[in-house]
Amino acid sequence: MTYRPVTTWAAAAERLDGGGLRDVTVRNIVRTTVGGNGLRVRLTNAFGDRPVTFGHVHAGVPPAVPPAVPPAVPLAVPLAGAALEPGSNRMLTFGGSPAVTVAPGATALSDPLPVRVRPRRRLAISLYVQGEAGTLTGRNRATAPAYRSVPGDHAADEGSGAFTEEVALWHWLDALTVTAPTSVSTVAVLGDSIATGVGSETGHGWVDLLADLAVQGSPPLAVVNEGVSGGRVLAAGTGRSAESRLTAEVLTRPGIAAVILLAGLNDLGAGARADDLIAAYGRIAATARAAGVRVIGGTLTPYAGAEYHTEAGERARQAVNAYVRSGGAFDGVADFDAALLDPAPDVGVD
Repeated sequence: MTYRPVTTWAAAAERLDGGGLRDVTVRNIVRTTVGGNGLRVRLTNAFGDRPVTFGHVHAGVPPAVPPAVPPAVPLAVPLAGAALEPGSNRMLTFGGSPAVTVAPGATALSDPLPVRVRPRRRLAISLYVQGEAGTLTGRNRATAPAYRSVPGDHAADEGSGAFTEEVALWHWLDALTVTAPTSVSTVAVLGDSIATGVGSETGHGWVDLLADLAVQGSPPLAVVNEGVSGGRVLAAGTGRSAESRLTAEVLTRPGIAAVILLAGLNDLGAGARADDLIAAYGRIAATARAAGVRVIGGTLTPYAGAEYHTEAGERARQAVNAYVRSGGAFDGVADFDAALLDPAPDVGVD
């Protein structure tokens, strides 16, 4: 059997809210999709305004069921959710060194960690930030918590005592990769808040549910979430535009075999024309296909009731969906519109 690197977890890069981190440790909690060997962690400083030095980076395993945490935890009280299974926390190296400095706009890939990674397993990636971090890069509105420590290097800690702040952000994490059989590949979902799972119960967004199903296949399939809340196809926001994200992030990840594209409602809400969105879809499909990656086009979901819904936007949505359903630019179609459309929108209740 032959093996290759595949991406088991990834997140789109965004400019994070806030900042001011200095000489602290952040512990990001993520969840793998497929399993494999030789865990590698890729860090990103895509939106940084200065080099960021990580003194130590560790990968550990949180308990299978996290301890209950009171809904309101005062600052400086240890957060039980940051605890790890004893003996699980391992140091990562970068070119043999425990420290790595990532320049603005750059990424850094760790050396392989000789451990077996289980499928659909939570991992904790702890980063000790030396000095002033400046503008933060990561993922806003993360669907799993991250924890920030009191000052100091606590990346190796397996207890939760030093971690006193919980935030819904992932810090500086770009991707996790493992070595798996060549039959295993990865699907990336390129989208907006519908992809990230905003408004759904943590771990129960449609991308999470798809990942739960895909990993049970034969062969298993990894599904990674490349969504940005509020993201657009044609313009940047807290993250890159979807079109730019494809080349700068998605296609740089190992093992990507297909992309599901579900994005455009935020563009329509900002007044974009259907023709411009359709042209971008065509460019995205052509770029992916040139890299040997298939693209599944997703129809745009109904959005009546949203504050940015307009009649012009609805007409544009219908035109975009007609183009997607025609299949001309795509290798397949996922008809989210048909799945979610109200079958009797004009039926009232007396």
